[in-house]
Amino acid sequence: MRTRTVSTALAVLFSSTALAVGTTGPAVADSSKALPISSYGDMAVDGVHKRVYISDPKGNKVVVTDYAGKVVATVRDLPGVQDLAIAPGSRSVYAAVPGSDAVVAIETATSTAAARYGTGENTRPQTLAVAGGRVWFMYGAQPSHHLGSFDPAQDSPEVVLDQLPGVGYYDAPELESAGNTLVLGTHGTWSSLAVYDASTSTPVLRKQGMPPEATSYMNDFALSTDGKKIVAASGESPYAATAINTDDLTRTGAYRVEAYDPSSAAIAPDGTVAVSAYAPYDKDIYIFKPGATAPFRTYTYGQGTAGGDIITSRGLAWAPDGTKLFALADGYGGPFLRVLDDATRYPVKVSVSAPAKATRAKKLSVTGKLTSAKSFPAGTKVTVIRTDIDSPKGKSLGTKTVGSTGAFSFSDTPPAGGNVTYTAQYAGDATHAPASGKDTVAVSRTATSLTLNRNGGVYSYGSKVSFTAHLGKTYKNRTVEIWADPFGADKPKKLLKKGTVNSRGNLSVTVSMTRNTAVTAVYAGDARSGSKTVKSTAYAKVKVSTSVSKHYKTGKIGSTTYYWFHKSTDPFLTTSMTYYKGRQQRFGLQVYYEGKWYDTDPEYFALRTDGKSVVRLEAPGQSGIRARMRSSYIKGSSGDSVNSTTHGAWKYLYFTK
Repeated sequence: MRTRTVSTALAVLFSSTALAVGTTGPAVADSSKALPISSYGDMAVDGVHKRVYISDPKGNKVVVTDYAGKVVATVRDLPGVQDLAIAPGSRSVYAAVPGSDAVVAIETATSTAAARYGTGENTRPQTLAVAGGRVWFMYGAQPSHHLGSFDPAQDSPEVVLDQLPGVGYYDAPELESAGNTLVLGTHGTWSSLAVYDASTSTPVLRKQGMPPEATSYMNDFALSTDGKKIVAASGESPYAATAINTDDLTRTGAYRVEAYDPSSAAIAPDGTVAVSAYAPYDKDIYIFKPGATAPFRTYTYGQGTAGGDIITSRGLAWAPDGTKLFALADGYGGPFLRVLDDATRYPVKVSVSAPAKATRAKKLSVTGKLTSAKSFPAGTKVTVIRTDIDSPKGKSLGTKTVGSTGAFSFSDTPPAGGNVTYTAQYAGDATHAPASGKDTVAVSRTATSLTLNRNGGVYSYGSKVSFTAHLGKTYKNRTVEIWADPFGADKPKKLLKKGTVNSRGNLSVTVSMTRNTAVTAVYAGDARSGSKTVKSTAYAKVKVSTSVSKHYKTGKIGSTTYYWFHKSTDPFLTTSMTYYKGRQQRFGLQVYYEGKWYDTDPEYFALRTDGKSVVRLEAPGQSGIRARMRSSYIKGSSGDSVNSTTHGAWKYLYFTK
């Protein structure tokens, strides 16, 4: 047992009495999901089953997500899998698997590997496309890559290699296709394009070359669904992607980006073009309407800070119906699939303006406006929803017609008080994305009377104390909650009772007072009566007692009982106190002299986990000395503020010969 010692002799003490706290600019992706991949190869979108296929070369797998980016399947055992291509009708996704010298067909209905087409030993197919009913693939290794193909419709497909005799590429070109058109594009310092007619098993060259503006550092290119247009994400200066006519490979325009070279390009079925740029500090994705040279909307993800994304090269793909754009982003948190809804439609901002305050049951006026870069057709409407205490899920106030400037207005008489929110919802149309806006009005309610007793009360440890909340007159709601929040970080706030007050308006709970406790009564309010919260703080003392040992007897001096000690015997004083982590007891000592008690400097001693503290008081060495001591818990000074200051009883000591 550990004993603390008060080392100052009583004789010395005896001789002294002197003790002393949506706009139309950069847009935000509609959803974003982390991907369980360690690398990125390619992305393909299945519009029939609404699935996105993403290859992971280092992970030897293809990850399959739904249109929200949630992973729904994984196709494994595809060593080094690279390019992906959707078959007509979306029955299969073809994957180039160089580690297996094969092209693997993944069945879209089940997202499982259904067929494997061997391409020959050490062929290592890397890029592919489907054109003219055949699967075309680039195979080989640096410095020699060649074109091969097979017809998957055959019972035993024959793989044909070296279909461009005398033509080889240092790196495998990117392959894109539309119908019977097959386009080969080389990346790097000097980029080029080659357009082939792939309607038969023997490709026929239509045109080869590249506009001078697009020859530098092409990172990606896209082919329109009709095969007539190419968009090259190349190093045109100033920064832009190049629009190219497929028939003669001439430049027909450019898609300007604000900074950095374009990294990806994708063309929607309606001709809308998406271009991404490697832009850690600028806009990431630009959307261009057909025939336009300036973007009608942009997307930005972070500004070079943690969480900011970079759209990966070849990281854009449209859903076949053009309703969504998928973007493969590489951020500080790893790879993400960003899903952009309505990327082909003009963004819309809905503003709603209501008065800050209003009186219940009196008419108020609300105005609003639709704003977009493209004007709205005559007869455009918004739906108005009012949300309040009586209608927490919202109540329709009907539709309002938008004027030629996009403005609209309406009047309403709010039946309920409190925060009333007016929401204007625009459903969108063929060229405008849906949008909504809202504003909130503080509608008056009658003040509510709510009281709670026992504030400031101090109680013995463990006392059962009844707290009563009294609720005055209200409109409908008669429910009150009573919460207790004991002092100390280790005890959370707790709901003690929730119920309807009695006929006198009272609701009571009993609290066992072991700590200082803030008791709160909460009334949520109703349509006409305001909310109200009141608090009472009650205080709990600690349990404290002291036992004395080493005395030879007890006896009275006057009417007071003393513990009698020989002048050379050290008293042992054992204090028991309610334990709390880090708590100390204050040891107070006084000496009697000429009819008065004089204080010494108090000392603090830590409690053991059992709440005990043992102090040995050094004997004075002379007789006739009277002293007294007591142990106390002092709120704040004893190491915490969990309880109310509590003093133990005095223990009287008398030293004799």
